[in-house]
Amino acid sequence: MTDATANLHLPFILPSQAQKHVTHNEALVMLDRLIQMVLEYEGAVAPADPLAGQRFAVSGAASGAWSGRAGSIACFEDGAWHFLMPTVGFLAWFKDASAVKVFTGKGWERPALPDVLTPSRLGIGTAADATNRLAIAAPATLLTHDGAGHQLKINKAGPRDTASLLFQSNWSGRAEMGLAGDDAFAVKVSGDGGAWATGLQIDGKGRVTTPNRPAARAHRDSGTTMPAAGAETGFSTLSLEQGGVALGAVLAAGGRLLTIPADGLYFLSVMITAGAPAGFSLALLRNSATPLLVLKGAAALQTLSAAGLFPLYSGDSLSFQHGGTARIEEGAGATQLSLARL
Repeated sequence: MTDATANLHLPFILPSQAQKHVTHNEALVMLDRLIQMVLEYEGAVAPADPLAGQRFAVSGAASGAWSGRAGSIACFEDGAWHFLMPTVGFLAWFKDASAVKVFTGKGWERPALPDVLTPSRLGIGTAADATNRLAIAAPATLLTHDGAGHQLKINKAGPRDTASLLFQSNWSGRAEMGLAGDDAFAVKVSGDGGAWATGLQIDGKGRVTTPNRPAARAHRDSGTTMPAAGAETGFSTLSLEQGGVALGAVLAAGGRLLTIPADGLYFLSVMITAGAPAGFSLALLRNSATPLLVLKGAAALQTLSAAGLFPLYSGDSLSFQHGGTARIEEGAGATQLSLARL
């Protein structure tokens, strides 16, 4: 029989031993040093004024009172240093690092996480909650490949549910992309976190729509008109409209101005069906002043068209200005303005 325990090397009380209390007390002192171990820090230099019962992990090129004791645990008791050697698997709480570390035989290290881990919540740098069960506060998050590539999968239960990425500003939503409420991929934006507009949508067959892209086809009601030379006319109907294109102020010679909702480069197309005793012209005006497109016709009834790209700005207006006196066939497919923001 040995005279000490196998793991902590606590001394046994031997048969017929005198002053058994000395051995017993020595074992208690060693237990007090090793059990529920809290280490102040790991270092090579002893503190100047240690407190009774404080323990330290000695490392590196230990000097002074700890000289030659690297790898041991230094305990300050009864005004002197006592040293114990940890064994592989010892656990200790390091107060300076606020961390549990394990002794590996080569030093103190934070224990690795198990290969399989299924926590109900995980917060990295921030607190997770019942909804955000994984929460990360960091300058960046890296998801990289293990093999040829990497996929980030966001799954939803059914078509009416949501699988999306939400981008926020000060915790208020500003942009979202994914499958929100249906199975078409969409990109939506918001200026206030409350009202949302869809900028782009792609259905299951790959067809792309931009429901808020400004586009319109404007004309007057079907019939014939004969505006006077120099008259400015507008439109009464938007048979196609999206993206905020609207009709504005009423013009004295008939119709209303068409107003542009957003800055951008626009494709404009003008069509007129008309005839006149003599020649006539039709100009597309910006803000009732600047001609953008000009059509010129002869006496016979004819359909003319012109198109071009122009920069327009929010609040600009479009209208027609007439030259000569022509009999104009009004209505969709006869005399109209079509536009789309590129």
